[in-house]
Amino acid sequence: MEYRPLGRTGWQVSAIGFGAWAIGGDAWGPTDDREALAALHRAIDLGVNFIDTADVYGDGHSEQLIARVRKERREPLYVATKAGRRLSPHTADGYNRQNLTAFVERSLRNLETETIDLLQLHCPPTEVYDRPEVFGILDDLVQQGKIRYYGVSVEKVEEALKAIRYPNVQSVQIIFNIFRHKPAEQFFAVAQERQVGIIVRVPLASGLLSGKLRRDSQFASNDHRHYNRHGEAFDQGETFSGVDYEIGLQAVDELRPLVPAGMTMAQFALRWILMFSQVSTVIPGAKNPQQAEENSRAAELPPLSEETMQRVRELYEQRIKPLVHDRW
Repeated sequence: MEYRPLGRTGWQVSAIGFGAWAIGGDAWGPTDDREALAALHRAIDLGVNFIDTADVYGDGHSEQLIARVRKERREPLYVATKAGRRLSPHTADGYNRQNLTAFVERSLRNLETETIDLLQLHCPPTEVYDRPEVFGILDDLVQQGKIRYYGVSVEKVEEALKAIRYPNVQSVQIIFNIFRHKPAEQFFAVAQERQVGIIVRVPLASGLLSGKLRRDSQFASNDHRHYNRHGEAFDQGETFSGVDYEIGLQAVDELRPLVPAGMTMAQFALRWILMFSQVSTVIPGAKNPQQAEENSRAAELPPLSEETMQRVRELYEQRIKPLVHDRW
C-alpha cells in the first residue's frame, strides 16, 4: 500500500481508502453485515487505514459497523464521517450550531469514540460556503475536543474553491474520475498550494468504470442507480457521475483496450486517479472482501504510461466533456 499526506493533518493515509456508503445498506441494493465487516477487515489487512462514512449511510448503520471493526483491530485507523444531510429540508439555514452539534454527538455515539478524526460537511447548499459562522461553529467543535479536524464534501468545483478560503478546512472530498476531469483542471493546483487534502469520491462512476455493468443490468429498488440517475432523489451529477448510462457504457468499451495486462477495469480507473499526485486518497466502496481486495491492490500496480493517459484524455474530451464539464 502507498501512503500519502492528507493536507496539513500530519496523517499519512492509504492511497486507496474504504468508502463505507454501500455497507450502510440503504442505497446500493442488498447487503450482508458479515460480508461488510469482512470487507473492512480485508481492506485493513492490505494496508487501508482511511475509512469514509456519513451519519446518513444506513441512518448510522455504516458508522456502527466501523465502530465494531475498530474494536477488533490494533492498527491506527483514520475515520472520516459527514454531517448535514439529516436536515429536511436540506437548507443552508439548517447548518447552525444546534443542528451541527447534535449531528456530531450522534456520530460520536455511533462510532463509539470521544473525538471524530475528520468531520466533513456533507455536500451542503452552495450558500453555506458564504457563511463564515458555519466554519466558526466547526472551529468551536474542534476546541471542545469533539472533532479533531474538519473538511467538506462538495458537488461542484466552485464549492471546493470557496471552501478552502477558510483556513482550517483540512480536506475536500470531490468527485473525480475518468469521466470527471474538471477538478484536476481547476482545483488540484490551488489545493496543493494551500496544503489541503483531496479525497476522491465516486471514483468508479457508480460502477460504470468497473467494466461489469451492461445495458441490461438491473438494480434493486433501494439502489440509487435505479432511482437517482438524473438526480430525482438527491444531488444531480452524483449517480454515474452525471454521465448518461448508455454513453458511459460506450465509453467504457472504448477504454477496455487501454487496460494493461494484469489489471481489471476497476483497478485501471483507480490507478488513473492515483497518477495525480495531489490526490491524498481514493475511496471506492466495497460490499465484500473480494471487492475490497481488488480495490486495495490498485495501489500496488505500476504507473500508467503517458500514452495511455493521453488516450484517456482524448476520449474524455470527445465523448464526455461536452456533456458534463460545465455543470459541476
